This record gives sequence, structure tokens and C-alpha cells, in this order.
Amino acid sequence: MRALAAELDIRPTKTLGQNFVHDANTVRKIVTDSGVGREDTVVEVGPGLGSLTLPLLDAAGRVVAVEIDPVLAQRLPRTVTERAPRLASALTVVCADALAVTGADLGSPPPTALVANLPYNVSVPVLLHLLAEVPTLRTALVMVQLEVADRLAAAPGSRVYGVPSVKAGFFGTVRRTGTVGRHGLWPAPNVESGLVRVDLSDDPPWDTGTGHRKRVFAVVDAAFAQRRKTLRAALSGWAGSGAAAEEALVAADVDPRARGEQLTTADFVRIAAAAARLGIGPGSREP
Repeated sequence: MRALAAELDIRPTKTLGQNFVHDANTVRKIVTDSGVGREDTVVEVGPGLGSLTLPLLDAAGRVVAVEIDPVLAQRLPRTVTERAPRLASALTVVCADALAVTGADLGSPPPTALVANLPYNVSVPVLLHLLAEVPTLRTALVMVQLEVADRLAAAPGSRVYGVPSVKAGFFGTVRRTGTVGRHGLWPAPNVESGLVRVDLSDDPPWDTGTGHRKRVFAVVDAAFAQRRKTLRAALSGWAGSGAAAEEALVAADVDPRARGEQLTTADFVRIAAAAARLGIGPGSREP
């Protein structure tokens, strides 16, 4: 890996803002925890030099690698051809920003799994964007900074429970599957990493359409913008007044005196749905 990086003049954290997975045990754990099989099409974000791409190709039916760096995007197919020629035809490389890529960009058959070592600085936005943009995903297994992993998988009432926890929970069941030591990455970061898995339901318990999702996320953002305030106070700006916020909360069977950190994702979904019925909040009035 280091020889290839030197050949391409790639310095991961400086050039790409990312640390590459290089430890074989870590790579095996990521692939195993992802649970992907030959029936899966995997979207991988930030494949870099391909240390995770090759094992994913061996496990899955197809891999779509989204790489923002044009040098790496151009080199990856050659690396796969050199090291595993029988797998080369199963790889598609999309040179694009993962925050802007669309489901259509990823081709057909559409991805059923997301597996990625996400850059620390955009890990949550990329995860949420792809969960929203690719409705065919059934699972996601991502490696993120350990602190972020804890936040994503946190339960209501936890000190680190917040916006990432609720929004990830909107898409499915979120859990930590392990910790990756800093020496499993190159260059070794100053912090440890965590593996987070999201399992999405074939029959979601609520509407996951774009309009409803945006309404729910607006409520979440407002509730945690002032997390020490009661929901009546925290949602007053979003609802237009404290009285309107209380009306939506009562209609959703949520105590207006509660705080956002006490609510489940399902609670926030009910608040958004109640507000839509009542015409409360920006963009909430149903036709």
C-alpha cells in the first residue's frame, strides 16, 4: 500500500483527509460484519488504494466504488486487474463526491449494501445522504471516528444521544459492531475508530419519503439546537410559537415538558406527522 501511495504521490490525511485501512484483520472484520454475499451490490465510499475493495469484490457480486480523487479513481481498476483479474469485471468506479452522488449515478443493479471507511470530517453527512439517496440499501457498515460511532448508536437518555442518533435511527436499527485501533489504519490517526452497522427494514414502520423525512429532520434539528430546553420552548421557533409547538406535541402524545434527548426516533416521527396534520411548522401543511 505504501509503495503504491508513493508511486501516486498520495498522502492520505493531507491529500484526501482520510486514513486508509491496511491491517488484514481489520479488513476481514469489516467485510464479515457487513454480512455481504454474492447476491449483493456494494457501494464503497473512498476506496483509496483498494485495500477494502478487493476483499469486498471477493465477497459480493458487484462493487461500485465512489472516489472523489481522480488519480485514485483512475488507478483502482488497474490495481484490481493486477491483483485479482477474475474480479475486475465486477468493479465499477464512479469519480464523484459522495455527498453529491445520486442513486442513478451508481448504475444497475442498484446497491443493496454500503460498506465504507468514511473520512472523519464528513462521515455522518455521507452516511445520511446515501441512506436517503439509495432506497435499495438493506444494510450499511461504516467505519467512523469512535466518538461518532458512539453518537450514531446511542440510545435516548445517553449523554451522547443527539441529532446523528435520531437521524440514523430514522432509516433503520443502528448498532456498534466493534472498535478499530489506530494502528489498523495508515497513517495511524490520533484516535480510535468504531464500526457501525445500520439494518434497514423491508417494511419501514413509517413513511420514509423525502417530504416526510425532511419534516422529521427539521423537528430533530430544532429540538437539539437548544437541547437543555423543554420541547415546547425548543420547538417554538420551528412551530411559530410555543402554543403551536405544544399543540403538535400533545397531538403526538409527547409531553411538552420533555427534552429532545429523552425522545426516540419514533417520537420525532409522530411529532412531524401531527404537525403536518395540523399545518404547523415550515412545509408541514399536508395537501
